[in-house]
Amino acid sequence: MHRLPALSLVVIVVLAAVAAGCGEEGAANGATVSVYVPASLCGEAQAALRKKGWSAGDLKIRLACFPPVEKRGGIDLAAAGAKARRATEDSTSVAYLETPGPAARFSQTIVESANLAWLETSSASTAMRRIVKALEGGSSSPRKAVLDEVG
Repeated sequence: MHRLPALSLVVIVVLAAVAAGCGEEGAANGATVSVYVPASLCGEAQAALRKKGWSAGDLKIRLACFPPVEKRGGIDLAAAGAKARRATEDSTSVAYLETPGPAARFSQTIVESANLAWLETSSASTAMRRIVKALEGGSSSPRKAVLDEVG
């Protein structure tokens, strides 16, 4: 029996993951894109997407809600960095929302360096309308369409 070297298997898995995503390479009809949202805005974002049927054009939209990183007036920089990196490493992500505050300045650098739309907002419904509008444009690259529209 012929076995592939471990590195070859890793390359195959990574290529499969990229092909299934929607980053710079584009998205297939019916693909799911992700928007990263802080917990404080998640309910409002869900309500806005519910009105749109959780979709934009032929894409489905998933919210990835993350817990707050600000506690007792301070910021957990490790947690802030981890949530921002998680969004940038997700090939389905098209946008990252952040509430105004000290954590926003920290996450902005990480998110924008990955060419992912970063929005500082107090209104998830307004942000989601802008994201949906960009996704309904029919671009072959949802991430780029959202970045061009809101980033």
